[in-house]
Amino acid sequence: MRDPRLLAKPPVCRLGCLALVRNPRGDVLLVDPDYMDGLILPGGAARPNEPPHEAAAHHLLAQTGVSLRLTHVLAVDFTPADRYLERLNLVFDGGTTTQQLTVPPQHHSGLLGARFVPVQQIGQVMAPAQAARVAEAITGHAVPLLLHGQRAA
Repeated sequence: MRDPRLLAKPPVCRLGCLALVRNPRGDVLLVDPDYMDGLILPGGAARPNEPPHEAAAHHLLAQTGVSLRLTHVLAVDFTPADRYLERLNLVFDGGTTTQQLTVPPQHHSGLLGARFVPVQQIGQVMAPAQAARVAEAITGHAVPLLLHGQRAA
């Protein structure tokens, strides 16, 4: 049963759905957005009612041409409101890929490019909070994503 009092004023927290993907050398796949300084993990915000693993997978595909099934979370990171709305970021385990990267034109994607970056260089190419998120995700243990108590397919 839906209680209208609970839906009257929904929270203003966005859900960021990101993918940590590595190549066989262990380098991390990062994208270079034209709207901020530094590289970031591929991904983006989930649309209303969109399952987070599907959001991460569709953003990954749109931004890099890499198609992966994402079912496990490596890190959960809360970002308080500053320049942007507060956000809960889920970092999904994309595993290792040998797929070729294909970045759409900047005027369609807002991206300047995408590339694999050695783990040792992460702190040089990412903002400190972004680099810390990646470092935690790399060392973390994956936990399954559940949707209504069932493992995401």
